[in-house]
Amino acid sequence: MGLFDKLFKRNKEQQEQKEALDEGLKKTKEGFFSKITKAIAGKDTVDEEVLDQLEEALVSADVGIDTTIAIIKNIEDRVAKDKYLGTSQLNRILQEEIMAILTESPSSEFERFDIPAGKKPYVVLVVGVNGVGKTTTIGKLAHNYKKNGKSVLLGAADTFRAAAVDQLTIWSDRVGVPIVKKDMGSDPSSVAYDAVESAIARNSDVVIIDTAGRLHNKSHLMEELSKIRRVIAKKIPDAPHEVILVLDGSTGQNALEQAKHFTAATDVTALAITKLDGTAKGGVVLAIANQFKIPVKYIGVGERMEDLQIFNKAEFVDSLFNLEEAN
Repeated sequence: MGLFDKLFKRNKEQQEQKEALDEGLKKTKEGFFSKITKAIAGKDTVDEEVLDQLEEALVSADVGIDTTIAIIKNIEDRVAKDKYLGTSQLNRILQEEIMAILTESPSSEFERFDIPAGKKPYVVLVVGVNGVGKTTTIGKLAHNYKKNGKSVLLGAADTFRAAAVDQLTIWSDRVGVPIVKKDMGSDPSSVAYDAVESAIARNSDVVIIDTAGRLHNKSHLMEELSKIRRVIAKKIPDAPHEVILVLDGSTGQNALEQAKHFTAATDVTALAITKLDGTAKGGVVLAIANQFKIPVKYIGVGERMEDLQIFNKAEFVDSLFNLEEAN
């Protein structure tokens, strides 16, 4: 395949991903902006009533109280500075404020499914409660890494729930990558250790380890995750290289509560927000980015394996503001 063909294929894939993102954020966009349109209808300037209705629209999209207050305050300051600010400029200003919030969250290091030089195998620990799409996210991560030319191995360290091991095994078969697993009730840290050891022996590029999706209490969760991290570090001192917290975007503020628990229990380095295609609460991405200052690295916008996308702040905002209205 020549250079032109590779570039054409890459551009086509990027276009398809953007279209999937537009479609995935449609419910959030339509619900959010219908309220904004109502707020500014018949108005010549951005007044207190417009700001009140804008605040309501932000909260209803699960942007969160604190983040909403920050956005409204910044807009109020701009309105005060420019007395002739009209409602026609509100979308542009709002877009700029949302971009600023997302920019404040540290950016992900890679634009594609790649690994840093000298980090092989690249060890990824995946955490999150049951039902958020954790196992599915792991399968999609494995698919995308493999698609990008990386050899992948999975570790089924959620040994407290039989279905978790079975589900991950199905994904390993579907994607075509090996899996390390043990019987239900086995020590999760021993599975993690064996997975890393196997990845080293196989010369794998990436090893992705599932963990128990339970939140009995923070101390128990911390002990379990700390033990997994310690045994992994025995084989690779600087591992895990990434700890991804998976959150269900459709749960809105509940996702924020889960993030609080997990970030208190372990050193989360990146977030994956799933199920954004089935909700009008996509604004939770802003709340999470603003509150935790942890990069939103992946978002799920559909059922296909390709619909787990690396989060692009500019494209996310573009899809919210420039998506054509449905007929």
